[in-house]
Amino acid sequence: MRKSLLSQAKQDRLIKHFISGSTARSAAALVGVNRNTAAYYFQHLRQLICQAIEDEKPFYG
Repeated sequence: MRKSLLSQAKQDRLIKHFISGSTARSAAALVGVNRNTAAYYFQHLRQLICQAIEDEKPFYG
């Protein structure tokens, strides 16, 4: 991800909660960040995953 104001430790913890399937709101409470920050971070992770999947698809045509 691009430069973030979140510490690397908080980013790592948010990623672990994302992988485990926690909601952004519960992850925010556990990590100690604002719920909107966690929701934005989760959304950005989803976009990165979608982009990676799109990049791996073979070209048609």
